[in-house]
Amino acid sequence: MRASNAEGRPVTNGWRESAAAWIAEMGEHGDFGREFILDPALRDRLARRSFARALDVGCGEGRLCRMLREFGVEAVGIDPTEPLLDEARRRDPTGDYRHGRAEELAFDDESFDLVISCLTLIDIDDASRAIAEMARVLRPGGILLIANLTSFGTAGIGEGLGWAENAEGEKAHFRIDNYLQEKPLRVSWRGISVTNWHRPLGSYFSALLGAGLRLEHFSEPTPRGCAPDLIASYERMPYFLLMEWSKDRAPPRVEAGRSF
Repeated sequence: MRASNAEGRPVTNGWRESAAAWIAEMGEHGDFGREFILDPALRDRLARRSFARALDVGCGEGRLCRMLREFGVEAVGIDPTEPLLDEARRRDPTGDYRHGRAEELAFDDESFDLVISCLTLIDIDDASRAIAEMARVLRPGGILLIANLTSFGTAGIGEGLGWAENAEGEKAHFRIDNYLQEKPLRVSWRGISVTNWHRPLGSYFSALLGAGLRLEHFSEPTPRGCAPDLIASYERMPYFLLMEWSKDRAPPRVEAGRSF
């Protein structure tokens, strides 16, 4: 399913038009969520085991590929937005950055022992197909590492939703609606205007389980290394979740109605 306007015509997802503003916003270390929440959590997961070859799906300006090199991992980054790939290559001339889409990965089966999807599933029209492709290129015993926006957070995007203020102008509570309705959302900030998808968490889990993957880790990481008031504010309504899914080395044997 693709995002469309009121007349039913497909609309651009906005990434090419927003690339310059995105590059400026991310800088070298990423925004608040990446620098203080996701990157520390991702580093923790990467440090737990050794990986040889990784695919970063939706690599953008290449920050995660550069991080993977710190762990001795050979990384390939793909992205459908050429200006972001150009920036990745400028910052990392020896890196491997390729034009590609998550829904049609141009790699052989079982090519990587690590696949990373960091805040990309929210950008993809057909997330189920993308997840199936990520599982396909993952080697048996490999890991699909996913960082995503929380589904209750994306259910709070829209007019009359999100933070409600009290009489003093302080954040009182966070409003969500139509949680189970899968839908595209246009989000805009600081010169960036892109389409994100809201999907209930169950939609992602169904696709991941349907691809034959097994959940190994689930967390909702909190900020580290920033001011205490920022941590307290974030903990009222966290943005992110982190999941680690493994691909079985072999399918279970079934015999006389029993699996083992």
